[in-house]
Amino acid sequence: MAQAARQQRGLIEILSHDVREHPLQNGIAVVTLLLGALAAGTAFTPSLHLVSSWAGLVGALIGLWGQYISETTAERFVLIIFLGAAAFGFFMGMWHGGLFGGVIV
Repeated sequence: MAQAARQQRGLIEILSHDVREHPLQNGIAVVTLLLGALAAGTAFTPSLHLVSSWAGLVGALIGLWGQYISETTAERFVLIIFLGAAAFGFFMGMWHGGLFGGVIV
């Protein structure tokens, strides 16, 4: 075969595809990924509006900071996708009851 075999790589190795390591930027990308997935996953359940709105708000703010300090294209790709998911979860959580809906009267 003319193609060279590729090695299997994990998420952190894909995010740091240049020569240098970026532990802070990779950590922010992974936290944004987790919070964005949590916010988007709980967005369609009205009883979980507190989880969705807070995870979305924190994930969006961390994702914006990550965009500001990111150094590789792969980091920016992960950040933009899950920043959008976090924002979607935040807005759906706000629609279902907000950040303090039912907790503070």
